[in-house]
Amino acid sequence: MNVVLVLGTLSALIIGCTQSKTDTGKKPQITKEKFGKMEDSRQAYLYTLSNDDNLKVQITNYGARVTNIRTPDKDGKMGSVVLGFDSLKKYLGPKTYFGAIIGRYANRIANAKFTLNGKEYSLPANDGKNTLHGGTRGFDRRLWNAETTDDGALELSYLSKDGEEGFPGSVQVTVTYSLTNDNGLKIEYKATTDKATPINLTNHSYFNLSGQPDQTVMNYELKINADHYTPVNDELIPTGDVPSVKDTPFDFTEFHTIGSRFDQTEGGYDHNFVLNRSKSDSLYHAATVYDPSSGRELNVFTTQPGVQFYSGNFLDGSLVGQNGYHFVQHGALCLETQHYPNSPNQSNFPSTILKPGETYHQLTIYKFSNTEENPANQN
Repeated sequence: MNVVLVLGTLSALIIGCTQSKTDTGKKPQITKEKFGKMEDSRQAYLYTLSNDDNLKVQITNYGARVTNIRTPDKDGKMGSVVLGFDSLKKYLGPKTYFGAIIGRYANRIANAKFTLNGKEYSLPANDGKNTLHGGTRGFDRRLWNAETTDDGALELSYLSKDGEEGFPGSVQVTVTYSLTNDNGLKIEYKATTDKATPINLTNHSYFNLSGQPDQTVMNYELKINADHYTPVNDELIPTGDVPSVKDTPFDFTEFHTIGSRFDQTEGGYDHNFVLNRSKSDSLYHAATVYDPSSGRELNVFTTQPGVQFYSGNFLDGSLVGQNGYHFVQHGALCLETQHYPNSPNQSNFPSTILKPGETYHQLTIYKFSNTEENPANQN
C-alpha cells in the first residue's frame, strides 16, 4: 500500500460521505482575527469556521492547529470538545501538540534514523533516542500560510525545505480544513516533493466530549474497526509484529469503556491500530467514541491505514486551558489517523515514501453528533 491515492475515486467518495440529508445549500462561514505574534514578530491569526448546525471550529495558522471545537450536547448545551489554549503565547510555551498538524513524520522513528535508497539519514532524537512527531521543530512549530476559499474552507500551506529536521527533499504541504453539512470537520492533506522522502501527516487533537477536561475519559465507550494492532516495546516503538487484537485489552471491535481493561495495559493506550480497510477502500469508518454523560458522539472516517489511540497518559494536570480547566491525566483521548509508526524502518509496513511526480493525498473526517441512546446498547 503506497501513500499515493487514486484521486478520482477519493473525490467521489468524499462527496457521498459529506452530503447531508438536510443540506440547505449554505456554505460554512469563516472569520479571521489576530491571535498574537511570534517571537520574530510575525503575526499569527485565528480563523473561525461555523455552520448552521451549531458546529464551530477555531484554527490558528501557527502549527495549522485546531484550537477549539464547539458542538452541542444531548440537551443542546454548547461546549468545547478539544483541549486548547486561548492565546498564541501559551502555544509558544512548553511544547505541546494540542490540535496541531504533525509532520514531516507523525509518531516515532526508531533510533532517530532511517535508510532510503542506500543513504542513511539522521534525525533529531527528541524522544529518548528516537524521533517523535517530526523532530525538535516539526510542522507543529511552524507558521503556515493561510487562505480562505470561496466555498468557506481554510487552506494552509507550508514549504518544508530539503534537510529540515534531517529529512530529504523539499516538500510542499497543503492542509485544507472545512465543515461538512452533517457536522463533520474535514481535513484534507496534500504534499509533493522533489526528492524521495518519508511523509506521514496527522492531526493531533485531544478530544474530551464532556466539555470538561478536568474529568477523565475512562467511561467513554469506544469502538475501533481494527482486527489487528502493532504492539510496541518499552520505548513505544513497534516491534514489527501485527497480531490479532482478539483476547487482548486492545480489542475494540465491539464497544468497550476505555477504563474497563485499562489496568491490563502497560501505562495506558498509545498504540497504532490496523484498520480493516482493503486496498480498494478510500474513505473508511475507523472509530466511534461516545460520552454517556453528555451524549456527544464522535465518528472518525479516514483514507489512512491506521489510527493511533492515545489515552492522554502524559497529561499531568499542570497545563491550564480554555475556561480555566486543568488538563488532568487521561482527561482526553486522541484518534490520530496515520500510517504506522517507524514505517521507514519496517519493510513489512505500508510504504510511507513519497517520490517526485507523486502526490500524497489523505483525508480524515471527524463527525460530531449527540444522542441519549448509547450506541454500545444497540444491536
